[in-house]
Amino acid sequence: MYLIYSALLAAAMVLAIPFWLWQMLRHGKYRSGFGERWGRVPQRILRDARPAIWVHAVSVGEVLAVVGLVEKWQTQFPNDRIVVSTTTDTGQKLARSKFGEQNVFYFPLDFAFAIRPYLKALNPRLVILAETEFWPNFLRLSYKSAARIAVVNARISDRSFPGYRRFKSLLQRVLEHVDLFLTQTEEDKRRLVHVGALEERVCVSGNLKFDAPEPKEPLVLAELKTALVLENAGPVLVCGSTVDGEEEMLFPVFKKLFQRNSRAVVLLAPRHPERFASVAAWLEQQHIRFSRRSQISGEGIAGSVLLLDTIGELSALYALADVAFVGGSLVPGGGHNILEPARYGSAIVVGEHTENFRDIVELFRQQNAVRVTNPSDLEKDLLGLMEDESERLKLGERGNEVLQTQTGATDRTLSALAELLR
Repeated sequence: MYLIYSALLAAAMVLAIPFWLWQMLRHGKYRSGFGERWGRVPQRILRDARPAIWVHAVSVGEVLAVVGLVEKWQTQFPNDRIVVSTTTDTGQKLARSKFGEQNVFYFPLDFAFAIRPYLKALNPRLVILAETEFWPNFLRLSYKSAARIAVVNARISDRSFPGYRRFKSLLQRVLEHVDLFLTQTEEDKRRLVHVGALEERVCVSGNLKFDAPEPKEPLVLAELKTALVLENAGPVLVCGSTVDGEEEMLFPVFKKLFQRNSRAVVLLAPRHPERFASVAAWLEQQHIRFSRRSQISGEGIAGSVLLLDTIGELSALYALADVAFVGGSLVPGGGHNILEPARYGSAIVVGEHTENFRDIVELFRQQNAVRVTNPSDLEKDLLGLMEDESERLKLGERGNEVLQTQTGATDRTLSALAELLR
């Protein structure tokens, strides 16, 4: 099975070479960490010879989810060495800022020749995978290396579940290598068992993202707070993690908002860095007054859009939001994390496509702590909240209350992992 899988993976990568080259040339993607992905262990990782605890977090969301877990582990077990791998460039940058460059590297491709050098160099006692990373060769070789393997914050999305069920007989053999699954919800546990995980190895520990520590305040946050006060600007609408097609849907909102309130502010944060330039060009074409975060500190922001064309600042900048629209949800993108604005008591609005955060959104919806909208009602819902201070304050307060009632997953996860090692 593994030979066939490796051959198919190799064939798929060969077919994808033109796409990779185009992404490298046009957007600069995949250039960073190219050698590391192919099995070249960076020297910065080799300086510490202690057996490691290897945490893999794909991108920004997963990195943020495991920050609290890693910090508590290091506090409780200060002599342990923890290294973190990521797949995406944005996740890599964030992980290096959180855990130190000497402890962070790019996750190798799922080929034996790329994985073995890392297993030899790190000699992991424990491999921790965040959410759902079922790489067959990696799990098999990690298991053969005698490392214990755990999947934390595990989830099976609505989109992934049918595919996993279709290949249950194959997936079951892969999941046998995992010693412990710690799921976000009972539904995730049920789905994991249904697709082949051994029931006695699956436990519900809760969602680590509810415990994510408050992000470090970037310098620009204080600058923007000062600018808002000095310019008597506001209210502030933060549109975070928007994806292709959503800015066009939001345009009527921006236009009417500035017509009705010349002091209002919009902070627009596209999800993917390669879209920063195209979104800036689109704002210019629409004759929307805007500035780029990378070029100014925030002066003159009243009655304009501030384009957040930097990485890692959005989570903290939700603190400015009177209303927060969380993107990737008006189009079939699966949605993004609503807990970041909930931390600050912002009134939260999302679209209907929130499959990646279905349980969180449903929990908030049941408590009337989030407004779920659609393209037809988007303008009415956003403008209504921007103009009704009482309603947006109540919505934001309910969201923060829901967040506070769901904490504790980090402690439960740490306890289970420590027991697994014992």
